[in-house]
Amino acid sequence: QVQLVESGGGLVQVGDSLKLSCAASGGTFSYYFMGWFRQAPGQEREFVGGISRSGANTYYADSVKGRFIISRDNAKNTVYLQMNSLKPEDTAVYYCAATIRVGPLKPSSDYSYWGQGTQVTVSS
Repeated sequence: QVQLVESGGGLVQVGDSLKLSCAASGGTFSYYFMGWFRQAPGQEREFVGGISRSGANTYYADSVKGRFIISRDNAKNTVYLQMNSLKPEDTAVYYCAATIRVGPLKPSSDYSYWGQGTQVTVSS
């Protein structure tokens, strides 16, 4: 059983940067493919990006490609989401998720473990 806790959300201005963290506990972190998702009010949860177990491979949604960077530190049991050039449409609750399955994995149903989410609000 893996527990995930996100942090780093907040209120920022258009064009700002923000870095989210997701700390994992209760399992062998390096065994898990990690994903970041987001959900805006009234919308479905959508895939933002994912990172392989070793961190060698990353995958992004087209909407964030070139602006967001996912990384992980297996020694610290933590995955990160660096968000640059933020836009109002990036406003959402951001979730990290973990799966033992081999990536890339985009459907939320492929993930077994979820954090509680952290709010990101981009103000214009």
